[in-house]
Amino acid sequence: MHRFRIANMNCGGCAKGVTASLRQADPQAEIDIKLDTREAAVTSAVDTARLEQVLRDGGWQVERISA
Repeated sequence: MHRFRIANMNCGGCAKGVTASLRQADPQAEIDIKLDTREAAVTSAVDTARLEQVLRDGGWQVERISA
């Protein structure tokens, strides 16, 4: 599982945008968004660096969270 804190994810629309960004890298990923903590947990075979890059490319301020 990959976990990210996304500083500029503030609302449901943002959560949809984050999800759309992640789906670009892996359309089958399981994505769990927690708006209250601004975190996204992603279950995917795609590596963490690739997921982080698609988030950054989408304009998201992302930080990896260690497991």
